[in-house]
Amino acid sequence: MVLDFELAGVQIDGARDYQEDAFLITNLTDADGRPSALVIVADGMGGHAAGNVASNMAVQAFNKHISANYPTTNIAEILEQAVIKANNSIKETIAETPALSGMGCTMVAAILEDGNIWWGSVGDSHCYLIRNQELIKKNDDHSYGGFLDRMEAQGVPMEPEPGLARNMLMSALTGKDINEIDISSEPFALEMGDRIILCSDGLDSLSAETILQHSESAESPKEYADALMAAIEEANVPRQDNATAVVVNVKEAVDLTATGMFAATTREADAQLSQPASLQQETTIPDEPKSKTGMMIGIVVAVILAIGGIVAFNMMEMGTQTEPTVADVEMDMEDVEDIETETVADRIDDEAQVEATVVDSAEQATTTKAEKVAPVVATQPEKIVADKIIQDDLKSGGKGPLMVVVPAGKFAMGSTSSRNSNERPRHDVVVEQFAVSQYEITFAQYDLFAKANGRKLPDSLFLDRKTHPVVSVSWDDAYNYTRWLSSETGHKYRLANEAEWEYMASTGKKLPFWWGYDEEPNRAHCFGCGTNLNPRKPTKIGSFEPNAFGIYDTAGNVAEWVHDCWHNNYKGAPEYAEIWEGGDCTFRVVRGGAYSTPAQSIRNAKRDKFRSDKVYDHVGIRVVREIR
Repeated sequence: MVLDFELAGVQIDGARDYQEDAFLITNLTDADGRPSALVIVADGMGGHAAGNVASNMAVQAFNKHISANYPTTNIAEILEQAVIKANNSIKETIAETPALSGMGCTMVAAILEDGNIWWGSVGDSHCYLIRNQELIKKNDDHSYGGFLDRMEAQGVPMEPEPGLARNMLMSALTGKDINEIDISSEPFALEMGDRIILCSDGLDSLSAETILQHSESAESPKEYADALMAAIEEANVPRQDNATAVVVNVKEAVDLTATGMFAATTREADAQLSQPASLQQETTIPDEPKSKTGMMIGIVVAVILAIGGIVAFNMMEMGTQTEPTVADVEMDMEDVEDIETETVADRIDDEAQVEATVVDSAEQATTTKAEKVAPVVATQPEKIVADKIIQDDLKSGGKGPLMVVVPAGKFAMGSTSSRNSNERPRHDVVVEQFAVSQYEITFAQYDLFAKANGRKLPDSLFLDRKTHPVVSVSWDDAYNYTRWLSSETGHKYRLANEAEWEYMASTGKKLPFWWGYDEEPNRAHCFGCGTNLNPRKPTKIGSFEPNAFGIYDTAGNVAEWVHDCWHNNYKGAPEYAEIWEGGDCTFRVVRGGAYSTPAQSIRNAKRDKFRSDKVYDHVGIRVVREIR
């Protein structure tokens, strides 16, 4: 009997405000031309920026090595080499950026081929097998508790050392020597009806009985993964870690001619799992790591991950080897069918044309919304120039922010080739003329509001308050700052809605970045942007070239609050640029990426969500002024 695999992955933030987990599913082809797959789950540690970077880099380095050396007759060997590659990528990055010292991650990965599974792991993430209603852990647990359990199983029970927690890690990817690597030396034969779970230790909140109970009631991998995440949220464990699970169903293969092509997504580089510049060079494989069972490196899991999503495909329906599919956000199965493929012709057309249909300012004042849906389009200049720059007086003295008047237009919002469901469907939006702050709001500008209202000044992180963008302000703070500007100037100030933000950041072009399709060095301040700036803090406003509207730092430096509540995707989004009501208003949308995020997170279409009542050291403010 020929076996087939179905896969899906889902993750949640838990009680944390950010993700440090990363997971990836890559479609492969074995030596006989049959479809196979690589699954990787990494659990970052070291805090928001560092943990995120470590897990993403490790996943990418691991995937790169497997993809370059598969198929092979020695899967165990390339799994171990991939672990070392992932560890070296962290080592090299820390050497280049000492501020990231202390970051690391745990990892579990598996290759599925011809009805078999091979796994490799470092740390306390899990590879579970569910067979005959029994939950079986296949990989080793490199926590202190796992070490004690292994010693007892070997007939050498040990008393726990005082002060050592069972969840303390004894092995992890930190750029130093790896204490333990668990590699399956032989393939494990799977059976029809088996279910595999690769997951981070966030799943430890559930008992084995609960995990099995949900397996009985869920059929598809997506349904089961969703049920596990829902059970974790329902358990409401204090300080719940991020949780990630990739579920594999093992079933009998079906006739390809009856099913058609597999359900998989086209590739657009992911925001938070992109490859930093340091990974672009091959790393060398050192001597085999020494086994140091019993030695502890004293690393406590900071937790899991930076990204979440769902990819499902039928392994027997795959043809040739494809690019990796990177999980970033939760994707409904029906969303997979909506994905459009970007052709070379589309790309050339996008680069040659400005998709924004810019309307003359004088015409704007008298044109109705209905007329703006299909305005007359003149030949556009290579560089769109904003109408003018204005600066309002403050009643209490001084000047408000410099504001760029952005021309009206129509553009395609979101993305088509992105596998991120929250950026779809791409849809046309009509934008009225508005003004936006030319620079991100500085500490000094925000301080005027804070002092006038008796508020505590945000910590400047030892930065010059006059020249650096304000951070550590909640959405509520940003909203109230715009209300204060309105009362001080007599004009309507507010946060941008999502459509306005993406329009002004992209200048209406259907390109991942305002400058083009590809990551380019020294375009913005982010991790891996080739600037040699400190990835632990923002830089001065206006340090890089502005976009074609004359607006600075729309990509990187600090992310920016927008007004809209969080929606999981653009289904039902307004056709005019306006505040989108509804959604989950405990979370607000953040745009633009930041100094601490990888280059792909500063794409024009990239969306993030953060709690509106919390402050973040990488999120700041940009404001809009209405033009009537």
